[in-house]
This record gives sequence, structure tokens and C-alpha cells, in this order.
Amino acid sequence: MHYLVAQGTLCRVVAASEVLSQLRRGALEYCVLALLANEERYAFDIVRTLGQVDGMVTAEGTLYPLLSRLKKDGRVTTQWRDSDAGPPRKYYAITDDGRRALGEFTTEWTRFRQAVESLLAKGTA
Repeated sequence: MHYLVAQGTLCRVVAASEVLSQLRRGALEYCVLALLANEERYAFDIVRTLGQVDGMVTAEGTLYPLLSRLKKDGRVTTQWRDSDAGPPRKYYAITDDGRRALGEFTTEWTRFRQAVESLLAKGTA
């Protein structure tokens, strides 16, 4: 499946997989914060959990730079912990700034999703 995507005054056709990739890229940071909202996690656990959700598959190579940026931005903290299954693991925890950002995103995402669904419903009616 392909979609027509507007970019300024130009339009181009993109594959459905590229549309999903762009959507995922924009929301991934907040999906990670949502996973950390209730419990601390180590990176591979985050990758594994995301991989269990249809459309959210992501590689460790994508996640590690994102986690580094979240830490730099003060949205997560890290702590090394011993592991029964091998070397110590770096655990990530959401901060108050991370919770605020997640709350703001949740509000805006809900509004955006409703607007898109409204427009899509008009287009298929």
C-alpha cells in the first residue's frame, strides 16, 4: 500500500511501511517514557516490551541513543544494578520532568488522534 504525503507544495508517494516508521519515530520517546512510568527497566527489557506491540518493533541501535538523549534532557535517570543473569545492568527511571513531558504528550496525542480520526471518518463516509 502507498500513500500520498504532502511536503510543503510538493507531494510524493510513500510506502505504508515508511508512514508507520515516521509515526513510530515521532512517538517512540513517549512510548518509552510510558513504559518507565510504572517501573524502572533496563534497555533490553524496553526493546523486548516494544517488540511485543504490533507496529512498535525497534532495535537496540535505535533505543540506546534515545535513552541517552532522554537522560541528557533530564527525563530519565540511570542506575547500575547487579544482575543474577550476568553483568550489571543499567536501569532507567522516569523523572518528574519526564512525567510532565509524558502528560503533555498524552494530552496533545489525544487531541491529535481525535482530529485525525475525525478527518479520516469524513473521508470514508
